[in-house]
Amino acid sequence: MSDQPNIIFIITDQQRYDTIRSLGYDFVDTPNIDRLVEQGVVLEQCHVTAASCAPARASLFKGFYPHTTGILKNADQWRRSWVELLNDAGYHCTNIGKMHSWPFETPLGFDERYVVENKDRYLEGRYYFDEWDKALRYRGLVKQQRELYRKLPDYRERLGAFEWELPEDAHPDVFVGDLAVWWINQYPRPERLFLQIGFPGPHPPYDPTPAYAERYMQRDLDLLPVTEDELASQPPPFLEMRVHNSEVDHDSVVHLLEPTDEQRHRQRAYYLANVTMIDDKVGQIMTALEQQGYLENSVVIFTSDHGDCLTDHGHSQKWTMYDQITRVPTVVSAPGRFPARRLDGLCQQMDLGPSILELAGVTPPEMLEAVSLSDALHGRDWAGRDYVYAEQAKDGILQTTEFMTMLRGRDWKLVHFLDEPYGQLFDLRNDPDEIANLWSDPAAADKKSELLAVLREWRIRSQYHTRDWSAEWR
Repeated sequence: MSDQPNIIFIITDQQRYDTIRSLGYDFVDTPNIDRLVEQGVVLEQCHVTAASCAPARASLFKGFYPHTTGILKNADQWRRSWVELLNDAGYHCTNIGKMHSWPFETPLGFDERYVVENKDRYLEGRYYFDEWDKALRYRGLVKQQRELYRKLPDYRERLGAFEWELPEDAHPDVFVGDLAVWWINQYPRPERLFLQIGFPGPHPPYDPTPAYAERYMQRDLDLLPVTEDELASQPPPFLEMRVHNSEVDHDSVVHLLEPTDEQRHRQRAYYLANVTMIDDKVGQIMTALEQQGYLENSVVIFTSDHGDCLTDHGHSQKWTMYDQITRVPTVVSAPGRFPARRLDGLCQQMDLGPSILELAGVTPPEMLEAVSLSDALHGRDWAGRDYVYAEQAKDGILQTTEFMTMLRGRDWKLVHFLDEPYGQLFDLRNDPDEIANLWSDPAAADKKSELLAVLREWRIRSQYHTRDWSAEWR
């Protein structure tokens, strides 16, 4: 077994933690991801650093928090990543699928990129034609997206859940999976490979094929109740975003302020069906890797860039700081190299970066804010971080706050809004669903002050630690 293994990095888009059967959620079918979980190191409390795609992904592939990178929202420019260091170390670096860099085709250190981006693009890249667009055009197919969905008489009642009516192999997640299998089978095997596979789903539109959707429509799915008391306690930017998302159809989703249980169930069913579609492709990718001899010396990593509220807490998609958004499934599987185990210590998803560099024999730059997970992976004592953080700037969806920051420990979570008197404070031990906002509760005032002090020291420490950061690395 080589000291420089192949590294296969699979990233889905907008997949919640509670979407994998072997993690304890028996309402979903994920037999292939389950095998990775059963054979791998599971990081049960891995949290992203941002509440939307590009900031989270840029942070992951740079090793710095969003306030350091300056990439705070989608379509902020980012052109460089630690993939360059893998390339310099002799790795052949290939990206198939979504990375969500801006511009989309930025090299980022990859030798080759087969870019597939969001299924439904309107805010940025509306007229960018990716590999999937080209394939559909070649086959004479018209892509399913907002322009077509809007013609449905019940478009505004569907919460973004639609049936995939084109051939199954034209679905974007099937297309990316098939493209990855084709590449693995056809490309001459490099001495060392870094292969990043980015699935566009289960990001909306929630559009599985009817056969996949049907099995979930018949299942009982837990839906977190949303009460008037909970909504009344939410910060004004969240309440204003609810209204905005009910008026503007981002990603083909028209949010409803009071959806029925049937509407919520269908959305959840279609979302989970999309997860199972991706799982089937993960299985085919693993088979191809095994047949081509890659798995004899490979580390396979599976994660997602953030989650989705799916109407929990009364919200659509991301842009909030609930665990449904920040906590993502994360597993590192390498039987014979890493002992399988599950760890509940806190970590930031960007901590995967220096861990990957070390696997490749590359010393991570000292300036990184990401911290290696080497002890966790190798079976040594590992306690994790004391706190994890996530950030989100004002954008086209979160429109009425300039900057939002989350701090989460094992027992408490605080969400801070810049220059505002309101916020969120949750006692996670007694309120794991994050329903009762204790921000204004006198009994929790000392805890709020304590966590605000932690937040202040973190930002000061971060700015000092990254004092030599240069914008040219953006």
